Amino acid sequence: MAVLDLFPQTGDEADELDAYSRTVSGVAERLIPSVASLRVGRSQGRSPQGSGSGVAITADGFLVTSAHVVAATTSGSASFSDGSEYEIELVGADPLSDLAIIRAKAGAQLQPAVIGDADVLRVGQLVVAIGNPMGFAGSVTAGVVSALGRSLPTSDGTTQRIVDNVIQTDAALNPGNSGGALADNRARLVGINTAVAGFGLGLAVPINATTKLIIGALIGEGRVRRGYLGIAGGTKPLPPVIADRLARKAGIEVLEVLAESPAAKAGLKADLQRLMVGATLGRPLAIKVLRGKSFVDLKVALVELS
Repeated sequence: MAVLDLFPQTGDEADELDAYSRTVSGVAERLIPSVASLRVGRSQGRSPQGSGSGVAITADGFLVTSAHVVAATTSGSASFSDGSEYEIELVGADPLSDLAIIRAKAGAQLQPAVIGDADVLRVGQLVVAIGNPMGFAGSVTAGVVSALGRSLPTSDGTTQRIVDNVIQTDAALNPGNSGGALADNRARLVGINTAVAGFGLGLAVPINATTKLIIGALIGEGRVRRGYLGIAGGTKPLPPVIADRLARKAGIEVLEVLAESPAAKAGLKADLQRLMVGATLGRPLAIKVLRGKSFVDLKVALVELS
């Protein structure tokens, strides 16, 4: 008797396995051509050479990667699964979101990834990570969305920020995966792999409305201009009655208002991140504040974070 005969599979079990395999291999086939293996040279003060991953987002050469992968980059190259290799230049980096844009030189014609929306992900959903771990280009791992809404501390000099709505996954990530793609079951780019927090605990910066604004600013201006409101706080669930009234489940709990800040001048007392990027600087920003059981409408003009 064959060993496999001792463990017969039903038709349903075989179909489930085949469906899973088909999904993962389908994502890999569609996305691997868009994922680059990066080699970068650094200026003094950091390791002279580094590696990571990047994802093509336009046909004419723009790639998104992690800011820490290309930090202090002076030169570099991007190689793809078809054997093509291009010199790269840094267009702009934003350490506070750990995102950066690079561009392949010499008239590159790339196969861009389809951009998805991390805001529609659900816990338990299948995701596929593609990158360059340990120098092994085009490596594919699969897992699930372990949790949503995680926070990732980032810094740029003395300025600190929390990246909200970070995706946690158990898809295996290793050094070199940073800057690579996290995709949903339809091969849409929903995250940029950024950190390994532990065994079976990988983190990815989400591709959503906020990060699309950041990517657009990096392509257009090479930098991200952020508004400074002057509060310390965090997300807090709203009481059911208030949540129904506002048609949203959570708000920002103000824990501290910094002296002489725009928030203090507007009278603010102890989902702002999307509003803090670029276009709202200098314009009056309407804020609805819940004080006790009453709403108070305030207007505040943001100044640029420096």
